[in-house]
Amino acid sequence: MRLRVISSKNEISNLNPNEKLVHLAFRASNVDFLNLMQRCPRLRMIQVPPSYRKTMSNAILVFLDMQGIELLEGDVWGHRKDLDEYFTVDDATLQEIRTLAASGEGLDDVANQVQKKSRLSPELIKYIARTKITA
Repeated sequence: MRLRVISSKNEISNLNPNEKLVHLAFRASNVDFLNLMQRCPRLRMIQVPPSYRKTMSNAILVFLDMQGIELLEGDVWGHRKDLDEYFTVDDATLQEIRTLAASGEGLDDVANQVQKKSRLSPELIKYIARTKITA
C-alpha cells in the first residue's frame, strides 16, 4: 500500500488523477483540499499531521465526509521525499493487520499491537483494518 506524500500545494496540479491515498505534509487551506479533490476524483483517504488537524475548519471536514473521503491524523515517520514520493506500508505489516482484524480483534487492539512493531499511526492502522486494501 502506498500513500502519495504531498509536500506543497504546488505539487497538487502534478498529481496522478488515480491517487486514492495521500499524506499532506503541509498546512493545506480549504482551497488546497478542493483542488486536491478535483485533481484526484478517486481519492478515499487524506492523512494530515495531528497539529494540522486541530486547525482545520469544520466546513472542509463536513465536505470531505460528504465526498466519502476519510481524514486521518498521522505522520510518515522516517520518510524522505527526496528519495521517493510515496510512503509504503510493507506487505508483512498489511498482512498482520488483516490477520489480526480477521481474528476478531477490536480496532484499538489491532492498532496497539501493530503500532509497537511499525511506525504507522493508529488511525492509519484502523483504516487499513476497516477497508479491504490490497498490497
